[in-house]
Amino acid sequence: MELPWAEPFKIKMVENIYKSTREEREKWIAEADYNLFNLESRKVFIDLLTDSGTGAMSDKQWSEIMTGDESYAGSASFEKLKNTVQELTGFKYFLPTHQGRAAENVLFSVLVKEGMIIPGNAHFDTTKGHIEFRKAHAVDCTIDEAFDIENMHPFKGNIDLEKLENVYQKHPKEQIPFCLITVTCNTSGGQPVSMENIKAVRELSEKYGIPVYFDAARYAENAWFIKQREESQKDKSVREIIKEMFSYGDGMTMSSKKDGLVNIGGFIALNKEEVFQVASNFTIIYEGFVSYGGMAGRDMAALSQGLQESSEESYLESRVGQVEYLGNKLIEMGIPVQKPIGGHAVFVDAKTFLPNVAKEEYIAQTLAIELYKEAGIRGVEIGTLLADRDPESRENRYPRLELLRLAIPRRTYTNNHMDFIASALKNVYDRRKEITSGYEITWEAPIMRHFTVKLKKV
Repeated sequence: MELPWAEPFKIKMVENIYKSTREEREKWIAEADYNLFNLESRKVFIDLLTDSGTGAMSDKQWSEIMTGDESYAGSASFEKLKNTVQELTGFKYFLPTHQGRAAENVLFSVLVKEGMIIPGNAHFDTTKGHIEFRKAHAVDCTIDEAFDIENMHPFKGNIDLEKLENVYQKHPKEQIPFCLITVTCNTSGGQPVSMENIKAVRELSEKYGIPVYFDAARYAENAWFIKQREESQKDKSVREIIKEMFSYGDGMTMSSKKDGLVNIGGFIALNKEEVFQVASNFTIIYEGFVSYGGMAGRDMAALSQGLQESSEESYLESRVGQVEYLGNKLIEMGIPVQKPIGGHAVFVDAKTFLPNVAKEEYIAQTLAIELYKEAGIRGVEIGTLLADRDPESRENRYPRLELLRLAIPRRTYTNNHMDFIASALKNVYDRRKEITSGYEITWEAPIMRHFTVKLKKV
């Protein structure tokens, strides 16, 4: 008999969570102005708001916490982390930051100026926010297959080379500071980018003299998908694939709260010394000295260990496998989700799920609220709220996909929790025709509004 799969770890500590009543949840979400970000975590039973910084660290990572060197300059923890990043990615230069959006802020302060164009594959919210804050423009060049949830294309995060070349031909290279490849591509459903596509983007960009950078928050999950789905890569180790991926780039930003398996942290890795030197100055201004960049020494030590663990194939099989387990459960129940299942989250197609809610009433947010009221599960809208307003017209931008993201924290929940989530969402699905209206905004910030927006029921 073939042995069933089992997690490659055992549980050493548990945290109790409160199971609330529907009456309590309806009261709490109204008090939070129908914004799931405003909820206190104690009012959430299963928290799928994000996989960023919400995972469980290993015993070895906790051991590293105790050995952290808190020296302001030149700490041993910094050297350990720098060596790990250089060994794993192949990039020459390294700058720590306190998280991924801080890395974007530092790097974009060097490279992005007003009026510039940054093409890529569906830039995520903070990335687009940093670009548009500088009065530049993010141009989505994702392949069209990404917007068809039933299409089983194995690499829906890929950049469409024709779309990209059109951008390169339309604008002078001085106006395009870099092309950004997000791995995996969060906005398209946690979808991977193939090695073939990464290499082709590099070759096309070199032809036009454009650098290539990675938003690499989930690079290890992307490498796992490459190994599983790309015939020419199947015999390589994940670490070999990671090294090759980054060999086609000039640099990267990293939110270490994802594939770094830590609760805080980020970094920039670069090949060009002149970019590193200027970025170092911005690191000192915004983050801290270049050998800690807003991170405690203990956190740098834990991150060094986490980066090594996240590239282990037994871990990645477990991680991606649990997300796939939930996704397959929902597919069996007839619930419309982005296919194939992504690496860090299951993305539910809210437009198909709630056909009677108008797009102006924030369909995915409506679904997220319904799921919370049903079972205390907190997901997040990846739709019109997140897409924000056009910076010039101030009109809502309506994305082609309106998604509810169920982001799974790493090494945190069991498959019993996944079964609970699936059953709760099925309950909402069974009464979907009764949900005929959504929400309207009563207050919003001028940029990245979804974090703090206030809503009321229509």
